[in-house]
Amino acid sequence: MGLFDFFSKEKKESLDKGLEKSKESFFSKLNRAVVGKSTVDEEVLDELEEVLITSDVGVGTTVKIIRRIEDRVARDKYVNTSELDNILREEIAALLAENKSDDVDDDFSLPVDKKPYVIMVVGVNGVGKTTTIGKLAAQFHKRGYKVVLGAGDTFRAAAVTQLKLWGQRVGVPVIEHGMNTDPSAVAFDAVKKAVDMNADVVIIDTAGRLHTKVNLMNELSKIKRVVQKFLPEAPHEVLLVLDGSTGQNAFIQATEFTKATDVTALAITKLDGTAKGGVVIGISDQFKIPVKYIGVGEKIEDLQTFHKMEFVDSFFKKI
Repeated sequence: MGLFDFFSKEKKESLDKGLEKSKESFFSKLNRAVVGKSTVDEEVLDELEEVLITSDVGVGTTVKIIRRIEDRVARDKYVNTSELDNILREEIAALLAENKSDDVDDDFSLPVDKKPYVIMVVGVNGVGKTTTIGKLAAQFHKRGYKVVLGAGDTFRAAAVTQLKLWGQRVGVPVIEHGMNTDPSAVAFDAVKKAVDMNADVVIIDTAGRLHTKVNLMNELSKIKRVVQKFLPEAPHEVLLVLDGSTGQNAFIQATEFTKATDVTALAITKLDGTAKGGVVIGISDQFKIPVKYIGVGEKIEDLQTFHKMEFVDSFFKKI
């Protein structure tokens, strides 16, 4: 067994374990929906629709999945309820495969032609934004990349302190101006530091507590403008962090943030402590923005790059 196989196996086990609560909840609902039924009929499809919606897959994605299963039932005439698990797995996998923008090429690799690669991280407080930045820094650092962090969430002293602790833990520099300072100045200095030390990647935290969308838009636009003075093509990535355990609220946040700024990638955290893992399926389908990372546990290695087929396989794997 090669090193890659070992890590793949570890990663898969971590994903399986992280989705346990979601799977338990989903399959118990699914089993109740088909109890006493042998074929997939209209009544079962109605029940299935409710199962998917209450599993936080989202209405839009649920409608697509139900339509696909209706077509299949019409085509195959007789579909046994015992086949429903596999049919769901196949149809959800096919649905997600159609969203080509959603594929992540490699685990934590950075483009060689964009250096330093500037990632601006956005999201509301409490979603695990700063922790995700710390884990990302650790994953990049482990792969030999030079990393710089920018503590741009200057509204919260805790966010600055937390990022500094991550910097010490990982062994990467953190640029900070303390609390209640100008976030765009922090971003500028972080990018400047990254250029000066020939770093591969700079990750900039931003405030998660701006009361109106206009405020949020203005703040993020200003950070972008200031960074672009130094590096015209930056930021290369705007990563929105969402808390998977909030279910439908994650959809709402994704909608609001995509209106406020040009989000280019998504990270969905805290999937291990929740039965709402279906939200990843819905968000992956509904937003034409790739889900790049998922958080399935406390450990640094539990921040994983998102692979749709692996996720669907784990979600439908019987416990």
